[in-house]
Formats: sequence, C-alpha cells, structure tokens
Amino acid sequence: MKIKRIEHVGVVVRNLEASRRLWEDCFGIPLGGLEHTPGRPHKLALYPIGESMVELLAGIEPDSKFAKMCDDGKAGINHICFEVEDIDEALAELKAKGIPLIDEVPRIGHAGCRIAYLDPKGTEGCLIELAQLPKERAHS
Repeated sequence: MKIKRIEHVGVVVRNLEASRRLWEDCFGIPLGGLEHTPGRPHKLALYPIGESMVELLAGIEPDSKFAKMCDDGKAGINHICFEVEDIDEALAELKAKGIPLIDEVPRIGHAGCRIAYLDPKGTEGCLIELAQLPKERAHS
C-alpha cells in the first residue's frame, strides 16, 4: 500500500458559519470549497493548507451524527484521511493484516473521491479514512 500524503484532517464543528469565521478571518486561510450532498445530514467546508486540507464537518439536522457529537462534547478532531494510490489494494492489504474495516467496499466521498474507513478498534482508537482521488486530482 502506498500512502501519498495526509489528504485531510476532519474536524467536527457545531456551527459551520461560525467556524468559517475562525478559519477565514482569524487564521486567514481561504475557503477551498463547501459541499453538501443531497440526502446526507451534514455539510462540510474544506481549507487547503499546503498539500493537505482541514475538513470542517457540521450536522444540519439536530439528530444527525455530527450534531449529536457536539451535544455529547465530542466536537473537534474526528479523523485523519490518507490519500492512497489504490484504495482496493490498500483495503485488501489491511484486511489481510487483520485490521478491521468499517467499509469493506469503497464509497464516494467529498469531491468524487473513493473513500473507506478503518475501524478504530484496530487502529489504537484513531478513526482513519483512506481516499483515492480522481485521477485528475491525485498527487504523485
């Protein structure tokens, strides 16, 4: 498996607009993009920093996973995402090494990436996402 870079760090926030003021006005980091996939109870903001990004995640419904995390005091850093060259190969290799997977089959994530999550039970409590970017966006 080839890990190319940290693609992003996911941060759960209660209020995306308030968080945007922090990242844009206080830190001076320009917004890279906003995303909301119809049918999903969250939206996100992406902030490119060097070769990586910070991904802010906010629930848009009171009973959504991210809103409940904020209510439970679990806002903040949620996961780290590694860009991999071949996600199918990476998942097969990790499974063979005994790492439990949340996603056995990749699904589509932000910006058309193929993504999959590893079970934190096998990664010392850290939620790890793997992402294979579309060819036109992939890093070498």
